[in-house]
Amino acid sequence: MACAVAAIGGLGLATDAAAEERPLILVVPYPPGGSTDILARILQPRLSQELGGRAVVVENRPGAASQIATAFVARADPDGNTLLVSFDNHGINPAVKPKLPYDTFKDFVAITQTVRFPLVLGANPSVPGDNLKDFLAAATKQPANRYNYASTGVGSLNHLAPEELKRLSKVELLHVPYGGGGPAIQAVVGGQANMTWLSFAALRGQIQAGKIKPLAVAGEKRLADLPNVPTVAESGFPGFVAYSWSGMFAPKGTPEATIKKLTRDFKTVLADPEVRKKLGEAGFEIVASDGPALDAYVKAEYERWNAFIKTSNINLEN
Repeated sequence: MACAVAAIGGLGLATDAAAEERPLILVVPYPPGGSTDILARILQPRLSQELGGRAVVVENRPGAASQIATAFVARADPDGNTLLVSFDNHGINPAVKPKLPYDTFKDFVAITQTVRFPLVLGANPSVPGDNLKDFLAAATKQPANRYNYASTGVGSLNHLAPEELKRLSKVELLHVPYGGGGPAIQAVVGGQANMTWLSFAALRGQIQAGKIKPLAVAGEKRLADLPNVPTVAESGFPGFVAYSWSGMFAPKGTPEATIKKLTRDFKTVLADPEVRKKLGEAGFEIVASDGPALDAYVKAEYERWNAFIKTSNINLEN
């Protein structure tokens, strides 16, 4: 019996070792070029180092407002080798999608909220005004829906937040959904869309190149890299904030010890000075919370936007 137990125990250790030899896959719900992808690729090399040189692979699985990637991770083996790099849709989708192919609150184990970042309103240079206040003043003189904005998809934060601002400002803007931050940016640069609400990380290159002009920041304060760009609150809408965020989740059933180790690993990576510098330059605010805190945050985001959807006439069909 003792030999049998020893053999079983040895098999368990071998299985754990084999699991850790496989690549750690970070599943990103959007195409390359968006905020979540940028974040994952900043973390990737330092995380690999923290894991003793183990390969860390960023895998983009875009589509259906992050449902494709999220469902993929929900069905993955719960061995800690496949993680979801969540986006703000993770807390919003239960409010806007009645039949998700997974249960947001039951099919995942939270690891850490890595970062948050305020949305930045970036516009094509042809759009009137050098800030949000001036743009809205000009837009009120035009027919309804004369201007449009690109989002990363129906029900995303950069769809809901502009709709909330539309309700407050009483300026009608046409919503044009795209498949991710990268495509939305290209639409604005190419003139197919007038503006988009994304992270500074996603917009920075085009802002620096003069192909997109920033009109407002939806954070509590101005960004250090955009000191002359006012917040939405400063533009006549006190208390208005819209923070995108990202967190790490594993499939339900992932062992508690594995989750605790992953939480420690990510916190170590997020505390690294070089990583902090890169994230700061990209406009990310580091959170580095634990799993229970991330769960609470997701539920709070769901409750906020679920309440907004129920009291507005927002179109969730197009």
